Amino acid sequence: MSRPTPHHRAQRQKADEAYLRELGYEPVLTRRMGPFGNFALSFSIISVLSGCMTLFGFGLVTGGPAVMLWGWALVGLMVLVVGAALAEVTSAYPVSGALYFMANKLGGPRWGYGTGWLNLLGLMGGMAGGCYGTALFTGAWLNLQWGFTPTPERTLMIFAIILLLLATLNLFGVRLVSILNSISVWWHLGGVAVIVGALALVPSHHQPASFVFGEFTNHTGWSNPLYVGLLGLLLAQYTFSGYDASAHLSEETEHAQVSAARGIVRSIFWSWVVGFVLLAGMLFAIQDYAGTMGSATGVPPAQIFLDALGPTAAKALLLVIIVAQLFCANAGLASASRMVFAFSRDGALPFSNTWRRLSRRTQTPVHAVWLAVAVPFVLALPSLYSTTAYTAITSINVIGITPAYAIPIYLRIKNRHLFRPGPWNLGRWGVTVGTAAVVWVGFVTVLFCLPQTRPEGEALVSADSFNYAPIALVSVLVLAWISWRFKGKRSYEVPAQSFDRSASAYEDEVV
Repeated sequence: MSRPTPHHRAQRQKADEAYLRELGYEPVLTRRMGPFGNFALSFSIISVLSGCMTLFGFGLVTGGPAVMLWGWALVGLMVLVVGAALAEVTSAYPVSGALYFMANKLGGPRWGYGTGWLNLLGLMGGMAGGCYGTALFTGAWLNLQWGFTPTPERTLMIFAIILLLLATLNLFGVRLVSILNSISVWWHLGGVAVIVGALALVPSHHQPASFVFGEFTNHTGWSNPLYVGLLGLLLAQYTFSGYDASAHLSEETEHAQVSAARGIVRSIFWSWVVGFVLLAGMLFAIQDYAGTMGSATGVPPAQIFLDALGPTAAKALLLVIIVAQLFCANAGLASASRMVFAFSRDGALPFSNTWRRLSRRTQTPVHAVWLAVAVPFVLALPSLYSTTAYTAITSINVIGITPAYAIPIYLRIKNRHLFRPGPWNLGRWGVTVGTAAVVWVGFVTVLFCLPQTRPEGEALVSADSFNYAPIALVSVLVLAWISWRFKGKRSYEVPAQSFDRSASAYEDEVV
């Protein structure tokens, strides 16, 4: 397909802006992101080199190779179903608010407000967990390179430096973010090819196919293999998150009704394929299973590289992963900051007038970017005292953002008479696919709330092994309810702008 001419791009932009006004918003963000950039954004956030590597050790414990690979295949298929259903709604409502705007339009203000808080806190928890994981990998690399000891204080310092770097990059505007995301796609694909190629060609010993595709291991303390296998699905489900970013940046994307919807579906599909290859390559190269789980580096993938390739190659491949994780976090910050901007634009957050202001030079929500790095830093502070407490806080990511995906899909099914499909739609399969998506999200939400480990000798779970995800979910819902009662129902309005509001009226809020 030939690339659109400048004239066609101008016509598309006029159509995008006209439709945005029809939805009630005056265009204030700059549309400098093309279809590939939109796809690259969600592909970078899913980041198989981040999610798969961060939770690789968890997968070795909860079912091992068989569950990791076949679980990836199953979860990827079901997430593709969820993504397709969400893409259909995104095509109808391509705005920065994304999930909460869709829920508001199809279910009313309370649905929208609650969905917005789930989505926002999920994105903030994702920033905290993802960037802290990058800090852990960076600490492991520094340890291999210079004998650096990654204490909790030093890890938090690395974490803070990463957040400052990402904020600086995002303040340059969406064009740079789009370029970095495009580079990220090729970095991920090339990185996986290099890692899998090196692990396939260099080691003299590889695990047999029966091990990679059939070995089941259980080090959770639970005796029921079905339960353990279900827990193992969390590796894939955790990785397949954040693809709503394509919707959050739809107001900065050309031909948004189609590009944002395709960005969601394509990012999930290619992550599904590339992730399966990566996991298989890593599992074939394991030299010592017990040694990998108990690696002195604290990072099981690093131990696989050390055992199979030696220290020099291990350090090089860790750098490949760390850079990929930075790309992932950079895209995540773009998504989270646009969510802050949109939610503030509709009066949902305290000090909304501050967070929705734009830079006059770059038309970037500067204050929203800083808030989207400040909150994750605060969320990570408990890591100085307790890994368990930190894990409980960052569980807001998965337990918040996963149900938020299903709410607009559910409302599209329930109130289908209100739904006007966009140009990218599922046709007569919309309700069927949407129903399957809602059922799957309900299933994995319950799964996220189950206890994941049972220490030896304990009849029940202890404070250290308790899964705090249900508390995180209840806390988010209570916070949303309190906020709605005392502020939201008076200040929250979607859309906040009337249809005839001119751009000049908005300029007073632009800095």
